[in-house]
Amino acid sequence: MLIESRSATDPELAALVTAQQRELRDADGGLDGQVTVVRDDVRYLVCVVDGRTVACGGIQALDRDTAEIKRMFVRPGHRGRGIARHLLIALEELAYAAGHTVLRLETGSYLPAALRLYASAGYHQIPVYGEYVENPYSVCFEKRLPVPA
Repeated sequence: MLIESRSATDPELAALVTAQQRELRDADGGLDGQVTVVRDDVRYLVCVVDGRTVACGGIQALDRDTAEIKRMFVRPGHRGRGIARHLLIALEELAYAAGHTVLRLETGSYLPAALRLYASAGYHQIPVYGEYVENPYSVCFEKRLPVPA
């Protein structure tokens, strides 16, 4: 397994984001506002297994101290192998290297594996924030990172 940085213009990343959004629409009934675009202001990582890009995630700076984890997704056929946990750690390291001390994220209440992953990785549930306030399925988490030296 290899975790590497990808640009927002990478077609393999775009395919993963599209697959993620399709899966989420199927699960929650297609709430308004869901988009499949890859954002230029997010720093993306992908996971490559046997030459195939199978997972993605990114961080988006919210302010100097805080970043948000975006687009965490593992292709269904590769779940249950620890890929999401490795990717989450890599995203935390990326945020730390950028000087962020707080990581936030949003996931769906209908995604029990994601809820378990974030809780087991030290994320604590917080009130729903920002663009997620109107989504009845949103669950938000936060984790404090060590202050960079």
